[in-house]
Amino acid sequence: MLEKLQFYIDGEWVDPIEPRTLDVVNPATEEVYGRISIGTAADVDRAVNAAARAFETFSQSSRQERLELLQSILDIFARRHDEVAEAIMDEMGAPWGLAKHAQAASGPQHIAAAIKALKDYEFEEQLGSTMVVKEPIGVCGLITPWNWPMNQIAVKVAPALAAGCTMILKPSEIAPFDAILFAEILHEAGVPAGVFNLINGDGPGVGTALSEHPDIAMVSFTGSTRAGVLVAQNAAPTVKRVAQELGGKSANIILDDADLEDAVANGAKDMFDNTGQSCDAPSRMLVPREQMGAAAAIAARVAESTVVGNPREKGSRVGPVVSDVQWQKIQDLIQKGIDEGATLAAGGTGRPDGLEKGYYVKPTVFADVSNDMTIAREEVFGPVLTIIPYDDDDEAIRIANDTPYGLSGYVSSGNLERAKQIAARMRTGMVHINGADLNAMAPFGGFKQSGNGREWGAHGMDEFLEVKSVYGYTQSSK
Repeated sequence: MLEKLQFYIDGEWVDPIEPRTLDVVNPATEEVYGRISIGTAADVDRAVNAAARAFETFSQSSRQERLELLQSILDIFARRHDEVAEAIMDEMGAPWGLAKHAQAASGPQHIAAAIKALKDYEFEEQLGSTMVVKEPIGVCGLITPWNWPMNQIAVKVAPALAAGCTMILKPSEIAPFDAILFAEILHEAGVPAGVFNLINGDGPGVGTALSEHPDIAMVSFTGSTRAGVLVAQNAAPTVKRVAQELGGKSANIILDDADLEDAVANGAKDMFDNTGQSCDAPSRMLVPREQMGAAAAIAARVAESTVVGNPREKGSRVGPVVSDVQWQKIQDLIQKGIDEGATLAAGGTGRPDGLEKGYYVKPTVFADVSNDMTIAREEVFGPVLTIIPYDDDDEAIRIANDTPYGLSGYVSSGNLERAKQIAARMRTGMVHINGADLNAMAPFGGFKQSGNGREWGAHGMDEFLEVKSVYGYTQSSK
């Protein structure tokens, strides 16, 4: 049994003020394999006080000092990379290849991006005799999810450190052990006491206490839109900044001049990656109506050839979803798709053959979906692809934008200029043209109910900075 019952506060591992524990379940086995403590508002007060004291000095640290600190974190992370990957594999079910080369690897990727952004960041701009300066915003509350745990920790902690902020991290209580390893890495790297603090806990306890706390200047939250609304409501009375990266129901528009086989196959693979547990997953595939049958057949072949299995077993490409609650929600939504008349092209309810234990879901494809069906409106957060027909480009755009979300979008075309025109009309914070990869220096975030603010690179640093105008900074000429 893996037990991590202390919190990291003011540079030390300390016992919680009120002892309460939570079992951590391995989703591949449905067995308890670890235990953590659950914090309270009193633990948050303790951490905020430490962070506030540390802010007085860390906010005045030099660019060079912060660059050296981030580089030290990056170097130590490299040595402990596989430990982080193993933790992620066990706590949220990512297969080893995904856990090592994508999940854990996202940590150093974002630390390196923060280093690059900090090297070139302009903290001062002179406008006549006025100096406009950007200063660290203060003590920050960071609330992160379980689906890409290290990615979301690093993408908040690294730019906060680069900006000169101090912070309290509440990782997901479902996937907490990679965060504890990260705290050990930061401690070894010499992060000053109080600059980084970690408290495990749930949303109603620690999350609410962070978002309400009067001495926290900003909250950076990643999670569901429902939970993001609660964070914003709790933060409103103290008028703190709230940066949110929330849900998505991203459209993948395949135009009639695209290579159908390539576009559909890659879109389906992307949907099934991470067991569909990605906020920017291309969950709504839009194809020309006359290509619906062919597209459904291609996607079904991908689904049926996708190897689902224990994350520790070689060859497993898709692991379990994270919990029994998520598994049951996905099952209900698959059944809803069937009941509402979508064509089940592959997959369906129940576990894949041969997997009697573990929260495994069949990679599922629905064809002939209309955009008013539940599976086209709600974020399933599982390996479920919906294929929606359209008659022309205008209808494709209308369907793509007919969603309360606006995180990401995808478009495939044999004509780059045509693809750019479609991308320009998509109401999303990001668009991938012809399968282009993400860029760690480009802003990540969404429109509408997918959140506000941006993460990654220099845009991620902006969220942790306040802007001050100093008038009369230089003698004006007469």
